[in-house]
Amino acid sequence: MPILRGGRTVYGHALGVLMLESRFPRAWGDVGHARTWPFPVHYLVVEGATPSRVVGPEPDPNLLEQFVDGARALAADGVAAITTSCGYLAAFQRELAAAVDVPVLTSALLQVPLAARLIRPDQRVGILTERPLLANVHYIGAGWSPGDIPVVVEALPDGAVFPTVFVDGGLEVDTDTLHGEMVEAATRLVQDHPEVGAIVLECTNFVPFSQAIRRATGRPVFDHYTLVMHAYLATTGVDFPPG
Repeated sequence: MPILRGGRTVYGHALGVLMLESRFPRAWGDVGHARTWPFPVHYLVVEGATPSRVVGPEPDPNLLEQFVDGARALAADGVAAITTSCGYLAAFQRELAAAVDVPVLTSALLQVPLAARLIRPDQRVGILTERPLLANVHYIGAGWSPGDIPVVVEALPDGAVFPTVFVDGGLEVDTDTLHGEMVEAATRLVQDHPEVGAIVLECTNFVPFSQAIRRATGRPVFDHYTLVMHAYLATTGVDFPPG
């Protein structure tokens, strides 16, 4: 019979998630909603890592050590891969990946080079984000530069409800409002920039609306879910029946 071997407290989780410290609601599809994932996940909240300290031109550098410690704790618990709950943590990608021996995927922005290679050379990748705060530190952390890969960045407009919930910390929101804002932003992106051939959703909280964006724009959409599922298949894989 197979031998069971110990050394940890918990087993069987395919994904570890470094969570920001937040209290806003999370819909099915969001990284922080456990039913989003078709496999076991292990969550670790990084204390003090509030959205206001992460979402900006650069995450608070004082948080890096806590995220590294969190990544190491998740790796020690046996996860096969580690992700985060905010795309702006692309700025910490190199440091987190260097700290552990399992793959780290901080942000959907890691998929921009892939998206760019899947579309025509004369097309560009569109990036949707909550507020216009993405900077080179995020792009370089994700392994690319706008000088190498032409992108169009579209933020939600002033007065949008979405950031007041998922950045500022609201506790209640009408999902129809969020749906409308996401579809409107994506539609505006491709209308203003018809050369956009694929869309990357930076924000992990956008994922519940990815299908609506695909239908509204007719473009392939890369988001945090496509990123994690790719990594899951790479690290855990599928056992196919013989023959």
